[in-house]
Amino acid sequence: MVKFSLGMLVSAALAAAALTASGPVYASSAKSAKAASAKSAKAKPKKAQAKAKPAPLAEPPPPPVLSEASQRVVRWITMTHDNGKLPYIVIDKPNANLTLFDADGNVLGQAPVLLGITLGDDSTPGIGGKSLSEMGPAEKTTPAGRFVAKYGSADGHKKVLWVDYADAVALHPVVTTNKKERRLQRLNSPTIDDNRISFGCINVPTKFYAKAISSAVKKSAVVYILPDKKPLEKVFPALYADAYLTAASPSESSPGSGASHEAASP
Repeated sequence: MVKFSLGMLVSAALAAAALTASGPVYASSAKSAKAASAKSAKAKPKKAQAKAKPAPLAEPPPPPVLSEASQRVVRWITMTHDNGKLPYIVIDKPNANLTLFDADGNVLGQAPVLLGITLGDDSTPGIGGKSLSEMGPAEKTTPAGRFVAKYGSADGHKKVLWVDYADAVALHPVVTTNKKERRLQRLNSPTIDDNRISFGCINVPTKFYAKAISSAVKKSAVVYILPDKKPLEKVFPALYADAYLTAASPSESSPGSGASHEAASP
C-alpha cells in the first residue's frame, strides 16, 4: 500500500494547477495563428488578380494607301509569286511613296520617298560611271522597272541597298549634308510636289530604313518601281494579261553584299 505524505499531495496539486493554467494560453495562440493564416490566404488572391489585369490593347496601324497602279502590280506579284522567296518593295513614283512587303505579301510598312529631280523612267547609258558633278539635270532620273536589289558599300555610306548597281541607283536613308536642298523637310511635307530632289537614288526616312527595311531585307529584295511617263504595261509586260489573271483569281470578284562603287547618286 502506497502512502502519500502531505508534501507529495501539495506538489501534485500545484502541478495540476499549472497544466490547467497553461492550456488556454496555448489554445489561444493556436487560434490566433490560424486566424492570421486565413487572413493572409484571403489577401493573396487579391494581389494575384491585380497583377493579372490585362493591359489595354494597342490600336492596329491603319492599312496602307495604294494607288490603282500599285494595286495592279501587287496583285500580279501575289498571284504569280514573282518575288520568289524574297521580301519586296513597291515604289510608286507618281505618289512618291514606298510600300514594304515580306516574302508572303504581308505589308510591313509604308513611307514617303525622295526621287530623281527629273521625271523619267530610264537611266542615261553610262550614267553609273559619271561623278555627281558631271551629271546633267535631264540625267537625274529614277528608273522604272523590276530590280533585284542587294546590299553593298558606297562612298559616303557604310552600306546601301543597291537597286541598280550599274547605273548607281540605290535606296538609302535621306541625305542631309546639303542644307539648301531641305531633304528632310521635303520628306515630312504633306505634299508630293517637293519630293523630287535626288540625283536618281531613292531616299527614305532614316528610322524607317533602320527599323523596317534593314529588319526585313537581310540580303536582297525585289524592287518594283512604277513609271512616271511610260504605260504601266510597258514597264511590267505581264500586266497585259492582268484582266485574265484577275478573273482567274479566287480572291478577287547587281552584285552581292559588300560590293563597292564610286558613289551612289544621293
